[in-house]
Amino acid sequence: MTTKQRAYLKSLAMTMTPILQLGKGGLTPQNTAAVEEALAARELIKISVLQNCMEDPKEMAQILSERTHSQVVQVIGKKIVLYREGKDDKKKIVLPGK
Repeated sequence: MTTKQRAYLKSLAMTMTPILQLGKGGLTPQNTAAVEEALAARELIKISVLQNCMEDPKEMAQILSERTHSQVVQVIGKKIVLYREGKDDKKKIVLPGK
């Protein structure tokens, strides 16, 4: 992913509200499955890490991206933004330079 593409995705994520919340349970198989489903439906998702979660959001983002085969767009504070390109017939986001 180029810096221009990452910047474009960040700009799209600015207006989004988080659709998932990760709490003190951390990364469970159910959370990972929910992220997988959300990425399949939307391509770009924002996740909120609650205050009672003791895990580091950057590490959580990395683990989630590996498990879901997605890319970490950004981690700001307790917010994680992930992107995974949709299948050809379900592409919703067209990245610049593609």
